[in-house]
Amino acid sequence: MSQENAAVAILNTHTEAENAVKELQRSGFDLKKLSIVGKDYHTEENVVGYYNMGDRMYSWGKLGAFWGGLWGILFGSAFFFIPGIGPLVVAGPLVASIVGGLEGAAMVGGLSALGAGLFSLGIPKNSILKYETAIKSDKFMLVVHGSADELARAKDVLTNLGHNVEMHSA
Repeated sequence: MSQENAAVAILNTHTEAENAVKELQRSGFDLKKLSIVGKDYHTEENVVGYYNMGDRMYSWGKLGAFWGGLWGILFGSAFFFIPGIGPLVVAGPLVASIVGGLEGAAMVGGLSALGAGLFSLGIPKNSILKYETAIKSDKFMLVVHGSADELARAKDVLTNLGHNVEMHSA
C-alpha cells in the first residue's frame, strides 16, 4: 500500500475537471500529484484514437482536446478497458496504481483494476464502489495524492470551487 494519502472529488463535467486542475495549478499545487479518471466517449460519428509518443499521449475525438490538455500538464497517461465500467482514460500517478491493480485485482476481493488501484491508495471498498458508480455515470474523478497538509490545501481550493472532497488516509 502507498504511504500517501488521497483526496477525491467527483466532478460532473470535463469543464469542471479542467477548471479544478487549473485552479490547483494556480494555487501552486504540484501537478505531478493529481490524477483524473473519466470514461472514454466515442460514437460512430467521432472516431477516437490514441497514441503515445515519448512521454506524451495524444487523442482525438469528442473529448480529445480536454484529454490532450490534461495529458500535457499531468504526469502519466493511459487508456484502459475495465469490464463493468468500460473504456477509461486516466491521467496522473493513479496510472501506476491501476497497472499494479491489474496484477492484484483478483487478490483484493474481486475489485476491478481501477478499484484495486484505488484500494492500494488506502481508499475503502465502500468509497471505491461509489467512485466507480460515478465514473459509470459519465462523471470525472479527481484524485489528489500527497501529505495531509497538501491535501488540506487542495481540499480548500476544491471546496471554494463548490466541490465535495473526501479525504482518505493510507
